[in-house]
Amino acid sequence: MKGPVDIRKALRSFTFAGAGIFNLFRYENNARIHLIACIAVVIAGVGFHISPMEWIVIVIQIALVWAAEAFNTSIEKLADLVSADYHPVIKVVKDTAAAGVLILAISAVITGGIIFVPKIILLF
Repeated sequence: MKGPVDIRKALRSFTFAGAGIFNLFRYENNARIHLIACIAVVIAGVGFHISPMEWIVIVIQIALVWAAEAFNTSIEKLADLVSADYHPVIKVVKDTAAAGVLILAISAVITGGIIFVPKIILLF
């Protein structure tokens, strides 16, 4: 009898998820842009010695944007498979998924502004 958790199956799932993350950053330009922004924010966070609570907010924002980008990419790839030709409904689906990423990216920029602008102002 197997235990409550199948470790091999769980490890296999992590491997698949890791491949998905690798492919996201390897093939998706916008994911790489978000990665560069993430690196800049982390460097700024270290440089400005942001508080643990600010780090929590930053990490959540980064994770939300990356997750949205992964969902958006998945939806786009599936839509392309379903209909390789132009279809107005597929366009709406893709545009709406991209809007979700944009909404979260704007939220992340606003959050970054709330955290970093006062610290930048103090420099001057």
